[in-house]
Amino acid sequence: MENSEKTEVVLLACGSFNPITNMHLRLFELAKDYMNGTGVPKVKLLCGADFLESFGVPNLWKGEDITKIVGDYGLICVTRAGNDAQKFIYESDVLWKHQNNIHLVNEWITNDISSTKIRRALRRGQSIRYLVPDLVQEYIEKHSLYSSESEERNVGVILAPLQRKTAEADI
Repeated sequence: MENSEKTEVVLLACGSFNPITNMHLRLFELAKDYMNGTGVPKVKLLCGADFLESFGVPNLWKGEDITKIVGDYGLICVTRAGNDAQKFIYESDVLWKHQNNIHLVNEWITNDISSTKIRRALRRGQSIRYLVPDLVQEYIEKHSLYSSESEERNVGVILAPLQRKTAEADI
């Protein structure tokens, strides 16, 4: 393929990546394959169908933020078994309005790997080999993450959102 046929894309991926799984990495490959050949450089939000559905959770997103993301930039959504992204878009007035800027990419290999299921397996002492990259598994084991013991240590710990200090805020 000649350079003039390639599309330069910056993909902003959102999600917990907690822990990162092979499916998270696969999102990028699927998006790259989908966008290849359109010839127009773009910035897009890359997400899974479960993230797309978070736009419908009351008080989680501001309508104007969804409009800015989807309307001005657009998104590439990789579907997952059990999610009906097309139906969700149809049922959302904001997403329906910008449907031409939402690109649904079907994962043709059924893959039900999720960070939630990885954490559950780790709590139960089950293997996660081939579900996450080897380096991620090594890091988790080295730091004893996601075990029932680590969860007990963290009971009651509340994570606060990132707050940036600016010169204006300090005045």
